[in-house]
Amino acid sequence: MGVAIINKVLNNNVVIANHPSYGETVIIGKGIGFNRKRDDEISLVNADKMFVLTGKKEQEDYKKLLPEIDEKHQGAIIEAINHISARVSGINEYIHVGMTDHLLFALNRIANGLSIKNPFLVETATLYPFEYEIAKEVIEILAIKTGIRLPEGEAGFITLHIHSALTNNELAKVNQHSQLVTHLINLIEEQMKIAIDKESIDYVRLVRHLRYTINRVLKGEKVDEPEKLATLLKDAYPLCYNLAWKLIKIMQQRLKKQVCEAEAVYLTMHLQRLQKKII
Repeated sequence: MGVAIINKVLNNNVVIANHPSYGETVIIGKGIGFNRKRDDEISLVNADKMFVLTGKKEQEDYKKLLPEIDEKHQGAIIEAINHISARVSGINEYIHVGMTDHLLFALNRIANGLSIKNPFLVETATLYPFEYEIAKEVIEILAIKTGIRLPEGEAGFITLHIHSALTNNELAKVNQHSQLVTHLINLIEEQMKIAIDKESIDYVRLVRHLRYTINRVLKGEKVDEPEKLATLLKDAYPLCYNLAWKLIKIMQQRLKKQVCEAEAVYLTMHLQRLQKKII
């Protein structure tokens, strides 16, 4: 495993050290920083986790963050993040900063009797089922280790962090797109005067279709336009077709990108399926 030279002791369990191969490295292990100081040589045999934060901002954020955490919470958060890393291959190391910050804030909020409602939970769980499953496992780990059970809504926020780290997308953008899907769903319910069954397969298909549409628009991908089908749907289901175009215009405004006309055809089919259920 080798040795490293300590740059800074963040607390008893975390140090910043110079690794002979990787440069400045974050090293985590129970008691690994106890009674240590700068320039001490440290054996990596006792390290539970080691990672590199290549960005200077990320390094500074993590250095500021760690000393604020009591050891009980820190141990739980480290175990939760290690669990995520074990379940998901190729995850961005920045998750150590973003997830630590979020979980610390969430644990402190709940410990102080404060809870934040997550209005995007259902859509988030539908969009990212794999990440959501892991998020629920994280909540279980934290409950066992700290005695604090985060509410289900927190699983949605944790899901977005995991998805962001998995896809290397900025969390703000991931959150923005999830909110856009929720807004589109709300508009569909309002315009069609229905309450969509959030447990139904049609809802799952609709949400995923909206998400895939957003992805295609962002990547500039186009889908083939079946002209005969477009004419048929426009004539047969004018309300659904017009609503599809309303949704497309909202996407164009929010994403600031052009949405190809063919998307209206496929959206109309999803909307017609919902309409058919209530007729």
